[in-house]
Amino acid sequence: MPELPQAAYTSWFTRVVAWLIDYVPVFVIVGIGAGVLAATQETACVTDSSEYSLGEFCATGASTTGQTALALAVIVGYAFVIWNLGYRQGKTGSSIGKSIMKFKVVSEKTGQPIGFWLSLVREILYSIASYLCFILWLVAVLFPLWDSKRQSLADKIMSTVCLPL
Repeated sequence: MPELPQAAYTSWFTRVVAWLIDYVPVFVIVGIGAGVLAATQETACVTDSSEYSLGEFCATGASTTGQTALALAVIVGYAFVIWNLGYRQGKTGSSIGKSIMKFKVVSEKTGQPIGFWLSLVREILYSIASYLCFILWLVAVLFPLWDSKRQSLADKIMSTVCLPL
């Protein structure tokens, strides 16, 4: 695929909006799980009947219902990300957010969607950068602001570009 002028590639702002659209459902799902966890906390109290008679002690902790709700919410959130940013984006080039913002991720060499596994690895690279170091993640996601092909560091590693539909 020939190199295009910078204006032909998807802008950084458009990519950020697409990312927000892609992750809002995940934040909502996990937020509901966290809300159930917070709403179903249990408190247990014990009265000290020893010779010291220190009185009553209470402790509040997470309920089994809350822990289960949060765990299920996290699993559903991960499943959504894998489907949206792995399967859907890998097969069509666009996640839900990218479809709404009208662009796709394609191979720099072929101009075609990169498939499930490579699309998933591309997203995992962003996660790894964010876990390793905030500065590394920030450089990775801000890279399109000065790159001639508007590629992030993950795009450079995966040889992908973002093109308008």
